[in-house]
Amino acid sequence: MLSVKALFTEYQTPKGPPVKAAQDVTFEVPKGKFFTLLGPSGCGKTTTLRSIAGLERPVSGDIEVNGNLVYSSSRGIFVPPNRRNFGMVFQSYAIWPHMTVFANAAFPLEVRKNRPNKQQIKDKVMSVLHAVGLDHLAEREATKLSGGQQQRLALARALVMEPELLLLDEPLSNLDAKLRDKMRFELKRIQRDLGITTIYVTHDQGEALALSHEIAVMNEGRVVQIGPPRAIYERPKTKFVADFIGTTNFIDGDVRGFDETAKRWRVDTPLGQILVESDGTLKLGGKASISIRPEDVELQEAPLSGSPTDNHLSGVVDQRIFLGDFVDLEVKVGNYLLRSRAHPSLRTPIGEKINVRMNPEKCLAIEDDGGLKEVA
Repeated sequence: MLSVKALFTEYQTPKGPPVKAAQDVTFEVPKGKFFTLLGPSGCGKTTTLRSIAGLERPVSGDIEVNGNLVYSSSRGIFVPPNRRNFGMVFQSYAIWPHMTVFANAAFPLEVRKNRPNKQQIKDKVMSVLHAVGLDHLAEREATKLSGGQQQRLALARALVMEPELLLLDEPLSNLDAKLRDKMRFELKRIQRDLGITTIYVTHDQGEALALSHEIAVMNEGRVVQIGPPRAIYERPKTKFVADFIGTTNFIDGDVRGFDETAKRWRVDTPLGQILVESDGTLKLGGKASISIRPEDVELQEAPLSGSPTDNHLSGVVDQRIFLGDFVDLEVKVGNYLLRSRAHPSLRTPIGEKINVRMNPEKCLAIEDDGGLKEVA
């Protein structure tokens, strides 16, 4: 298990105050799980990963792996990176071009202090090459591999040392879109089959949602929410998380009270009064931003059925974009635009009326500022 507690990492600058890269970062990763640090550029996710690896020396905090401290400011412990037994794969795969696939994977074993014998090296290397699907290319020159194969070779080289932790810093960012999608499945399969505890850094929300058992969303050096992918997507705790993970609509409103019958909050908005969910207690008369995902803004040409408490609205199709397996639409309700994602069978043309339903279970109130785009 990995435990990171109250980690602070700062960079000194020639002029001015130090850059606060990681601030009070705390999380735990159970053994064998895939954990992702997700956030925009400059949020501190790579600094946190490098601090775990020992490539950065934090200002304070504790980092413990399987019961052993590798860093503790209070106890004066700092284990050098070469003694932490962690595997790491960077954005740049750093494949040795003059070596074969086998030699690249074997290199960490060849140079280690307690070097195994030739047969042991062969067995270990062929085992990891088999795990990443490269055993049939063992004698191929590394320069003749595709981008995806090079990525898997870099992974094999990290795994051959049987590390306690596997650290991955945006390893798919150099691949094209189709290959990136394919490698997500490969990474997930390899991690599951080997059962290795993995810490993954990315700014790509799709990668984080597809790969992770748990995600830590970071912003401005701090962890703002930790949870399983579905919880992070469906129940964001802040407007930043809701906006960063996927696409969402924000609707400003004033809290009018709790509806005991519907067991939901009533909020006055520019779209009318709607019922919403909240993971906390809202303040009567206070401000709230309501987040609802485009796929949860249901559109229908026929009159809507069901209870009027299902947030029924009427609008006009303002824009539509056909994207193959779905259609993105913007629907004008009053002076605001709601974004919706629908099945391509919905063919309502631009300028035509359409009925809108926003399931109260999917309308999440966040005590934060925000709003929809106003139409001139």
